[in-house]
Amino acid sequence: MNQSTLSHINQQVMYDLLFQHYPDVVNIPEMCEMLGGISSKTAYKLLQENKISHFKIGRNYKIPKINILLYLNLFTFTFERPHFDALPH
Repeated sequence: MNQSTLSHINQQVMYDLLFQHYPDVVNIPEMCEMLGGISSKTAYKLLQENKISHFKIGRNYKIPKINILLYLNLFTFTFERPHFDALPH
């Protein structure tokens, strides 16, 4: 297995273990709990500043759990760089 595959597997294991009792898409109160009990005012500020990716259904904010993990910098997405056999001139 290459490094990229191992990284993806480790990220899947982490996703399965972290916040496992929360649904894949959470609401504001659940997000507040996940972020250590922050206030809803702080949560709305994070969303309005687009620091955590989210979407709205009507007036309700919905936050994919993966976006909270990304905000916490627990996940990184690595892309394989192109491999060149020749040296650049």
